[in-house]
Amino acid sequence: MRRADRLYRLLAFLRRRRQATAQELADHLEVSLRTVYRDVRDLVDSGVPIRGEAGVGYLLERSAELPPVMLDVDEIQALVFGARMVEGTGDPALRAAARSAIDKLAAVLPQSTEAWITRTALFAMPRTLSDHELAAMGELRQAVGARRAVRMTYADQHGAGSERTILPIGLWFWRDHWTLAGWCELRDDYRNFRLDRIAAFEVLDRTFEDTGHLTVDAFVEAMRTRD
Repeated sequence: MRRADRLYRLLAFLRRRRQATAQELADHLEVSLRTVYRDVRDLVDSGVPIRGEAGVGYLLERSAELPPVMLDVDEIQALVFGARMVEGTGDPALRAAARSAIDKLAAVLPQSTEAWITRTALFAMPRTLSDHELAAMGELRQAVGARRAVRMTYADQHGAGSERTILPIGLWFWRDHWTLAGWCELRDDYRNFRLDRIAAFEVLDRTFEDTGHLTVDAFVEAMRTRD
């Protein structure tokens, strides 16, 4: 990795987290602690407002501005491939957003790298979603973002139906279908629900906080411990 790219990633990481230990930065950048210390010192010497506090780590002041977007070829290809996957598997709003994002990316990239958007030969075969799945995905995606509870009628693999109230955490795309992950109040546990098996649903006005066990990280960790 070029040093300029590493410094940008270091700043971007601090911008997202606001604070991080030297070890967290080293793990994220896959470099030694000595390299992190040197990079942070050089950034501070160049005027970047990074503060170091014992027991806390490094903190980036909110006033800090990141330099313009600089992407290498692999990063451009990753973004283009990801957008093409969304175009093949997302609801209409997501598909349109993916196309718009690539157009915006092309508009800000230097001419020397812009051509890699059209030259990226990585593709994803589209999956045809039913009208029911498309409608459900759009509404449930908004429910996840707004942290709003969902009441649904769900059919299991044998066709048996049940009424559930779910606190939605995220949407997952598997090889063949989309699922809604969340906290099921009926089972008092995490559950995954296939969108094509949701017979009916209603997004409720009731909201919940993105804390404790109602986070993506908590859900993923719970699924990992069950394997």
